[in-house]
Amino acid sequence: MQLTLIDWIVIVAYFSVNLLIGFYYARKAGSSVDEFFISGREVSWWLAGTSMVATTFGADTPLVVTGMIFKYGIAGNWLWWNLALSGMLTVFFFARLWRRSGVLTDMEFAELRYAGKPAAFLRGFRALYLALPVNTIIMGWVNLAMAKVLELTLGIHKMNAVMFCLAMTLLYAAISGLWAVLWTDLLQFILKMSMVIALAVFAVKAIGGIGAIKTALATQHPTIGTSYLAFVPDWTSGWMVMFLVYLSINWWASWYPGAEPGGGGYIAQRIFSAKDEKNSLGATLWFNFAHYALRPWPWILAALVAVVMFPGLKDPETGYIKVMIAYLPPSLRGLMLAGFAAAYMSTIGTHINLGASYLINDFYRRFMKPSESEKHYVVASRLATVFVTVLSAVATYYMHSIEGAWKFLISIGAGAGLVFMLRWFWWRINAWSEVGAMTAAATSSLFLQSRFATGVVEIFRRFDPKLDPGPLDSSTPHGFAWVMLLTTGITTISWLVVTFLTKPEPEAKLREFYRKVQPSAFGWRRIAELEGETSKQSLLWSAVDWVMGCGMIYCSLFGIGRLIFGPVWQGFVLLAIAAFCLWFLFWDLNRRGWDTLSS
Repeated sequence: MQLTLIDWIVIVAYFSVNLLIGFYYARKAGSSVDEFFISGREVSWWLAGTSMVATTFGADTPLVVTGMIFKYGIAGNWLWWNLALSGMLTVFFFARLWRRSGVLTDMEFAELRYAGKPAAFLRGFRALYLALPVNTIIMGWVNLAMAKVLELTLGIHKMNAVMFCLAMTLLYAAISGLWAVLWTDLLQFILKMSMVIALAVFAVKAIGGIGAIKTALATQHPTIGTSYLAFVPDWTSGWMVMFLVYLSINWWASWYPGAEPGGGGYIAQRIFSAKDEKNSLGATLWFNFAHYALRPWPWILAALVAVVMFPGLKDPETGYIKVMIAYLPPSLRGLMLAGFAAAYMSTIGTHINLGASYLINDFYRRFMKPSESEKHYVVASRLATVFVTVLSAVATYYMHSIEGAWKFLISIGAGAGLVFMLRWFWWRINAWSEVGAMTAAATSSLFLQSRFATGVVEIFRRFDPKLDPGPLDSSTPHGFAWVMLLTTGITTISWLVVTFLTKPEPEAKLREFYRKVQPSAFGWRRIAELEGETSKQSLLWSAVDWVMGCGMIYCSLFGIGRLIFGPVWQGFVLLAIAAFCLWFLFWDLNRRGWDTLSS
């Protein structure tokens, strides 16, 4: 792709503005660890929520969406659309509890909820587990996406591209912490949304409009052409089993960045940075609406153009980039590359900061150097950002498929999600419950996908003839479904057994947690009676809000889709239902109070 002088000026200007923001906030971020990692708890809902959206909009997202549409059509997006169910649980059940807890990281929660050496072990174990292997995998696939973009557009070698982008992101993330990440996220979100919408418009117009896409799909794929446009897979589809697993298990059972059951990761980090409980709820509500309802359609339209114009690609994930090269006007190419850089930097900047916060606050400060000055920890935090960045570059070298990395991360956490939710609402869960869940999920998933599981898989092939011989292959619909089913079952049984074989947390710790966080008395009734008070949280009304919130998200998502592909009247009906759901949520939250959970 040929770039003009103006394109290069636009790209240089984009990087310069990001660095200026970083330098502007450097002094404020360097004053304390709280300022560096959670912006002093002074962030408004719209900035925190937009930062969440920007972080999930990585350079990898449009590429992997394109790859899934090549394989499964629009309905392939249920791999991540199902997670809206988990996201809305965070909005109405967990966001205000997280903000009320007053912790700096979600790892620190372990010693708020649990007591003694098991709690300390859990905090250190999870900090290292999430900061190193898990965070490294996430950053690795985002690096891989940006490398694919730069390789195809500018001919830059994969690792050279990765090192340049990492260096630029690291510079502002290390200097100025979360403040720079938040404000650059806002800038980056506006830029990248503008450019993906522009690309979708130009690409669809260039091939003759929506009608031309429908005709081409029917011609190229006479037996399944219309199924490419279906929002839900056909019951006879080969991957219907995977779709059912998404809706029945995936959303509550698996840990995934941005959609952790019960909240966590950078979503929790933004919640901690919010001014108060009301802003924390507003941030997560705006995030889920923008993430699931507003953003997908420009990616989907460009992906469908790729399916029509570039069939048979060896690497379908590059289809999006090929559409960009073929149909974007030369005058916008510099902005589009800047948009991809924005998508990349917002995600990587967040994960650099988050990984460093786990290493410093939850391991180094907690176990190695507990009594140093704030300046010492800020310097250590900046060094930790460099370490995390280098690890991600190494991971990128060995990665090939972004979708494969997504599925791998989902599978190694299958079943652990339930304990992450119930720990807020059931006093009996202890530190060993979480350790047991994480260990069982990772080991059972890895075992089932290794050659040692060949004999076990043969047993299940008797029930599912479509299952391939050998170890379970999560890249196939039936293989992924069985990995999720078996891992979730093994993990759930394991952590329940561990829970009842180990002692409950000391009563004093349970009472301390209940007083501070005030979860629902449901599941804490004995502790609530000891405290002589009843929690204000109403699980019933929170559940009603969850249903209405999910209705708002999915009706908005599919309503916009119907306006694009027809029938248009269905689109208006779905959007009217979404509007009613939104009205109901505001009515109920105003009635009950945004900063409480009262009935």
